[in-house]
Amino acid sequence: MKTIKSADQWKLEVYPALRSKAEEFRLMGYPDSIPDDIWNCLISKVWKGNPDKHLYEMVQDIFHLNTALYISYLTVEAHRGEDLANSIAKISGENEPVVSVE
Repeated sequence: MKTIKSADQWKLEVYPALRSKAEEFRLMGYPDSIPDDIWNCLISKVWKGNPDKHLYEMVQDIFHLNTALYISYLTVEAHRGEDLANSIAKISGENEPVVSVE
């Protein structure tokens, strides 16, 4: 019997694959890769929500995620964070835009 569940329902079962993918990205030169970012990238960019899938489809999508899509996702999320910080600064009356320093 082939079980179909929503992506969120499979998360615990596929977490080892997420950890493996994060480790792969770290070995490729992306040291800050973590399973939760990979999961969020898949939800946002690959699955575009919380679709119903078979377990093998979930694992396949995780292992086929490429660094270009992952870095694109992280870049967009970083810009959203900066926009939020600048909006808060404007609301609170601060004149200087918020710039993140790494």
